Amino acid sequence: MGGMSTDELVSIALELAGMRRLPPDSEVYVPGERIERLLVALDVGTAELLLARSLGCDGVLAHHPAGGRAVLRFPEVLTRHVELMVEQGVEPTAAKAALQPLLARTVLRAQAANYDQVPAVARILRLPFLNLHLPLDEIGRRIIVETIERYRARLERECTVQDVIEALQTLPEFAEAETRIMVPVGAIDRPARRIAVVHGAGTNGGAAVAQAYFDHGIDTVIYLHLAPEEAERLRASQTGTVIVLGHVAGDRIGINRYLAEVERHGVEVVRIGI
Repeated sequence: MGGMSTDELVSIALELAGMRRLPPDSEVYVPGERIERLLVALDVGTAELLLARSLGCDGVLAHHPAGGRAVLRFPEVLTRHVELMVEQGVEPTAAKAALQPLLARTVLRAQAANYDQVPAVARILRLPFLNLHLPLDEIGRRIIVETIERYRARLERECTVQDVIEALQTLPEFAEAETRIMVPVGAIDRPARRIAVVHGAGTNGGAAVAQAYFDHGIDTVIYLHLAPEEAERLRASQTGTVIVLGHVAGDRIGINRYLAEVERHGVEVVRIGI
């Protein structure tokens, strides 16, 4: 018989992302074999599991954590922010200090999670179920970085924030999105000499992480999303530019690349909202 197992679905994601093991924010909740029709959504709850069964799907893939250890251990993946900051020249002690408030908040929020509700329903339905978060975001981050660098290499003048936006709009996920790329901090005519693509680290780092980048010579930070109060804090500092891409559009980049490979292996993908 054909189809793929949940382990094979994981292996494809890890290979594309250049990872050796499944990170803490991703999990196989119910393992399974011979998955031929896969329902995929950004977020999966009990309704999506029941919909998958009614549509004749024999497996479900969520992007965001849907329960289990992926929810309880989600704070662990936030340390990827420190790695990204250090790669851009942020001093390690400053990087850790910038992340600490977000990390502390996320640890406490995990204590409130009803972490087994959705996986328990999948087990009752005997429906193979997994989520892949950081691996698909890392695939997307690499594509975004490469797209910007290719565009900048063709410019015969200094790159601006507007140039970065135009580079990103060459990707169909942004060109066709219902949301638009925004610059809530800074301005489109500012130079974009040093750019940090802050994606594939659990969630955005807020004002503290962006400010750490600015304090270490990075003038342009790219987030998928940013809370209004965090943007206000950064505007008050007047030290850099933040480009906000849009959560759904940004997530779709890595998801689409991954699902294209899954379909190449003969699995039918049923998309919900992506």
